[in-house]
Amino acid sequence: MITERKQQKDQRKTALTAGISLIMMTLASFFSYGFVHASLVVQGDASSTFHNIISSSSLFKAEIFGWVIILLCDIVVAWAFYIFLKPIHQSLSLLAAWFRLIYAAMLGIAILNLLFVLLLSNSMDQLSLSDQLQAQALLYLGAFESMWSIGLIIFGGHLLIIGCITFKADIIPKIISILLVIAGIGYVLIHLCNVFLPQFDGIITTLKFIFTVPMIAGELGFGLWMLFKGGKAPITD
Repeated sequence: MITERKQQKDQRKTALTAGISLIMMTLASFFSYGFVHASLVVQGDASSTFHNIISSSSLFKAEIFGWVIILLCDIVVAWAFYIFLKPIHQSLSLLAAWFRLIYAAMLGIAILNLLFVLLLSNSMDQLSLSDQLQAQALLYLGAFESMWSIGLIIFGGHLLIIGCITFKADIIPKIISILLVIAGIGYVLIHLCNVFLPQFDGIITTLKFIFTVPMIAGELGFGLWMLFKGGKAPITD
């Protein structure tokens, strides 16, 4: 009985860790990508983009800091999901954790490209910009988005596995499992198109319209469930 209570207490701590990390990651993502990146980067316009970054250097640094928070939270969540879900299916939980860690590694490589842009912007001022430097900065920004997009294909696989695992647990609402699976499919399809079929903007836009809500609600919904309900009752297959 004491051992069971300790295990349940540990599960609760793990669930809280995962839930808090997922919410932190969501907020950081909305800030770094949804607000700052979207505001500073003008697609196809190297001059405007580089001028925006130079004139808003502190904001760009804040974006990079936000990405670092996301990276660290991803590593924590990979561990927490594995610990929390391994009583259901240990092998699949371990596979899902490795998928997320691989995604985190690719995100880390992508973030390096933002640091290269920052170094370029710190070394020049607005009066001494050359077309070559502007093009180089845009190239690094493109490399960031491409590497991140490739990583999100793997992240989609991670969510698919998590959705399948949680579907086996009666205590976890089935709607969350379904949303996780749909979100995983969305990430895979959208970012496969981004990487291999970037010329088909209409298809990518349609896929984003279809999958955006599940992609947000799936993992965030699971995070909220983990925060408020996870570990309060034994989780078994």
